[in-house]
Amino acid sequence: MQFGAPLIPATLARRYKRFLADVVLESGEMVTVHVSNPGAMTGLDRPFSRVWLSDSGNPLRKMPYTWELVEVDLGSGPELVGVNTVQPNVLVAEALAARLIPELRNYAKFRREVKFGANSRIDFLLESETQRLCYLEVKNVHLMRTPRLAEFPDSVTERGTKHLDELAAIMATGARAVVLFVIQIPSADRFAVAADIDPAYATAFERSIARGVQVLAWRCSVSVKGIELVEPVPVVGAQARSVQSSEIR
Repeated sequence: MQFGAPLIPATLARRYKRFLADVVLESGEMVTVHVSNPGAMTGLDRPFSRVWLSDSGNPLRKMPYTWELVEVDLGSGPELVGVNTVQPNVLVAEALAARLIPELRNYAKFRREVKFGANSRIDFLLESETQRLCYLEVKNVHLMRTPRLAEFPDSVTERGTKHLDELAAIMATGARAVVLFVIQIPSADRFAVAADIDPAYATAFERSIARGVQVLAWRCSVSVKGIELVEPVPVVGAQARSVQSSEIR
């Protein structure tokens, strides 16, 4: 995924009300920008951090800029981390179209935002004449408290827990269910669920795996030009079962 226009560098002043941040542009002007991230953004929202913004190009939009990247040191040296939680779905759509992910490449087509469960929508419904339906949920990952270990979630997510249980229920219909964690941290080399942050999510994660929901985690390369899915990383933890090395059946 390439950004449609060059990103705009700025310096973070503060993030507040979850979806807002004040930044200082290189001109010295302070502006309020949209933060497309409902999480805690632990370690990513420190004042004076170097950040990059996209411009919607829409003069009618109240806040034309969106915060896309931040430069941080999470233990492996300075790196760019993606903070926009909208981008992983874009990345996965491109990867599915290119058949980049081995476990999912046997699906000829996919649909986005399909209704399922109790008033929920699945990110992708994968379809094939020779394969069972596959319900694919995508989660953005930007938490790293231990160098190279990416974690999810970074705050309590009742919605995420609900989706896991709904995916587990899907298994009873004979369909497939997969959760794909997209890690927007280039230095990540493994992934785990942050059970101390959200014990309910961790329990639902174990419960869904026991019922056959499968888990993938992929890290991204991140630059001011674009973000790309690069390679799978192992899912670690006693309860985790990674399927990245074998085809989903």
